[in-house]
Amino acid sequence: QVQLVESGGGLVQAGGSLRLSCAASGSIYRINAMRWYRQAPGKERELVAAAVSDGTTNYLDSVKGRFTISRDTAKNAVYLQMNSLKPEDTAVYYCYAHINSAPLAFSDYWGQGTQVTVSS
Repeated sequence: QVQLVESGGGLVQAGGSLRLSCAASGSIYRINAMRWYRQAPGKERELVAAAVSDGTTNYLDSVKGRFTISRDTAKNAVYLQMNSLKPEDTAVYYCYAHINSAPLAFSDYWGQGTQVTVSS
């Protein structure tokens, strides 16, 4: 069994910064990709940032230059540094990971979500 535990959300004023953390634990053979998604009230969940095992990263256009995703492979963790936050960044942020628990066994896992609220 694999678990993803998130932390770091909160309330911040526009222009401020937050750092989200997500750590995977349990039966982990290999982590193939880790991503951050967000879902605002009344909207669909959207991909914010992705980091794959080869070091490639991708970002939602609206967060490019403001958000940075990074991974700590030794800790099975992923982080999202969010700078210059805007009210439209307000959402519940979810950590996602694609993990092999064994060489031929893989699955998708989600964190519990952490609220980020940006006040104007």
